[in-house]
Amino acid sequence: MSILSSAIEDILEKSVNSERLSPEECIRLFFLKDITLLGMAADEVCKKKHPENYRTYIIDRNINYTNICTSGCKFCAFYKDVQHSDGYIIPQSSLFNKIEETLALGGRQILMQGGLHPSLKLDYYQDLLKSIKTNFDIHIHAFSPPEIVHFSKLNGIPVRDVIQRLKAAGLDSIPGGGAEILVDRCRRLLSPNKCTAQEWLDVMRAAHKLGMRTTATMMFGHIETIEERVEHLENIRTLQDETGGFTAFIAWTFQPKNTQLDTAFTGSYDYLMTIAISRLYLDNISNIQASWVTQGAKIAQLSLKFGANDMGSTMIEENVVRAAGVSYQMDKEEIESLINDLGYEARQRDLYYRIF
Repeated sequence: MSILSSAIEDILEKSVNSERLSPEECIRLFFLKDITLLGMAADEVCKKKHPENYRTYIIDRNINYTNICTSGCKFCAFYKDVQHSDGYIIPQSSLFNKIEETLALGGRQILMQGGLHPSLKLDYYQDLLKSIKTNFDIHIHAFSPPEIVHFSKLNGIPVRDVIQRLKAAGLDSIPGGGAEILVDRCRRLLSPNKCTAQEWLDVMRAAHKLGMRTTATMMFGHIETIEERVEHLENIRTLQDETGGFTAFIAWTFQPKNTQLDTAFTGSYDYLMTIAISRLYLDNISNIQASWVTQGAKIAQLSLKFGANDMGSTMIEENVVRAAGVSYQMDKEEIESLINDLGYEARQRDLYYRIF
């Protein structure tokens, strides 16, 4: 046995034995050639956290309330400038129709995100939330940290107050979108008009301290280094130590088509490796989601043997990844079949991972 393989086995054994990995150990795992070893270790850790005989999913819908955005992210193929003929703000009638369809399909949640619109004030978002809650019994998972920071700056109101007002109007939880890589070198190059890494973390910290749960995400495979990928994971883990407010971690690969980044496509090998390492490193986050939206059904299914315990959402509607030329679709029955084929029972859950 070589010194390298012996050292790697020691790192994997530490994780399986519930000992915390250091950033340096995490970096070493990314250079392991045998992805099977990573998968086996991540699967063992996952089974310790989730010994139950089921794996989960959620029925929800992605609703983009506007595609008008001033951020100008180089990785985004969805946004439109203010004057663009295809720019929109969703009419209330269309929004309500989408929610009604979601409920009819058994959904209990909507994920609502948009661009950084330059002129929509906080009143608009408060009225939007109130109108939904007045008419529907549905969980609203909405407004990622970059949007919250944008609302704060546009209205001259502290982030904490923005979150309080949105919560009072009906916001239930905050999605982890806009994290990309939580390292400012990457953010300056990818999305210079978007919030900093610290601002993203500060939004989540404020939300958690106000009793609101959120998710954490990572979009990787663009300009980041392995060290920066690990720094991102460390930022998430450190905040979770402090607040315990993240319900889940979701990672997906950058989709380069139709974007401003001339970057090689990141494949399934890197995806599965990163999912497995995330499970080993994020020892304080219970739930890891698979990303069938970017990887397709079979790799998402395989993710459930590489540390993931959740198949994510049916995503009745998804526009952002589709704009980048990737258009996988799955309904409730297919997700359940993929889970069942692995010998697990498929169970529907809510944002808090309560089963029903």
